Amino acid sequence: MSESPFFIGVDIGRTIRAALVDETGRVWLQSRILAERTDPRAFLMQVIAVLRALRDSEIARGRIAAIGIGWPGLVGRQTQRIELASHLVDVTGCDVYGEVRAALGVPLVFENEANAAAYGEWTCGVARGLRDVFYVTIGTGIGAALILDGRLQRGAHGFAGEFGHVKVEPGGIECGCGGRGCLETIASGPNIVRRVRERLFSDPAFSLSPLATQMEGTLTVPLIVQAALDGDELARTVLRETGRYFGMAIANVLNLLDVEMVCLGGPVMLAGEILLDAVRKEARKHTLRVIFERCRFTSSALGQDAGIIGAAMLARDAVAAMALP
Repeated sequence: MSESPFFIGVDIGRTIRAALVDETGRVWLQSRILAERTDPRAFLMQVIAVLRALRDSEIARGRIAAIGIGWPGLVGRQTQRIELASHLVDVTGCDVYGEVRAALGVPLVFENEANAAAYGEWTCGVARGLRDVFYVTIGTGIGAALILDGRLQRGAHGFAGEFGHVKVEPGGIECGCGGRGCLETIASGPNIVRRVRERLFSDPAFSLSPLATQMEGTLTVPLIVQAALDGDELARTVLRETGRYFGMAIANVLNLLDVEMVCLGGPVMLAGEILLDAVRKEARKHTLRVIFERCRFTSSALGQDAGIIGAAMLARDAVAAMALP
C-alpha cells in the first residue's frame, strides 16, 4: 500500500455514513449508524465517534489529511455554522464545526449534502470533465447543486440549491419551510409514500396492488421503488407523476442556465429509468428545443456513495488549495 494521504468523507442524514477515501476517490473503509433524532449533543457525539473510529483505523495509520462533511440544510460559508438543519436533529445552537475540529485535530470542510454529492459526480463520477451540471438529490428532502463554468456555485451566503422549495403547485400543501406548494411537498420520499397511501384509499383500481398489504405503517420508499421495478402499476403511476413534477421544475433551470447535464441521485433514483424517463419527457415539453437537445439526463453513477466521495474530494481539493486552517 502506498503512503499517500487519506480523507474522510461523511454524508449526514437519518443515517450517518462515513468512509475512508483515497485521493483518487476510491473508498477503502465505510461506517454507518442510525443518527440520533432528538438530542443534539448525543448526535454530535455520534458524529465524532464515527470520525475517530475511521481516523484511528489500521488502514488510516495517521494518514488522514482532512475531513469533509456534507450536511442536509443550510451551511453558512462565512460562519461555518449549520443555519438550518433539514430533516435532522436541530444542531443550529451548537458550534458543530468547532467541536468536531477540536475533537479530531484534522482540517475540516463543511458543505451542503447536495453540493457534496454533485462534487463527487463531477470529480469521480458521471459528470467528470463537464463544466456545467445541474445535480438533484431525491430522498427524505430534495436538494440540488449547480456547477457552472467548472465551479461549484454556493451563492452569496452558501445557501444556493434549495430546489425542493421551488413552487410547483400554488396553494398546495404547506411545507416545513412555511410556504405552500413546494416541490418537496409532492416529490420527496415521504410525500411519495403519502401519495401512494392516498391512491390506495381513494382509487379502487389499485386495491389489488401488493402495496395494499403495507398500509399499516410499514409502507416505505424502498418498497414502492421495488414494486415499480417489479411492474406494480400503482407504484409506477406515482413515480411517473413524481417525474413529471421534477421535469417541469428542471425545465425552468435549463431555460435559465443552459447546462450540459442534469444528474439525478438519492435513494428514490433507485427507480432508474421509470423515474428518469418521466423527468426527461416532461422537461422536453417545457424547455427550449435547442437547449434540451444539447443536455444529457442521467442517473448518478456513484449512487449512495456520491455524498461521501464528494465530501472527501472537497476536503482533498481544499488541502491542495491550502484553503484549510
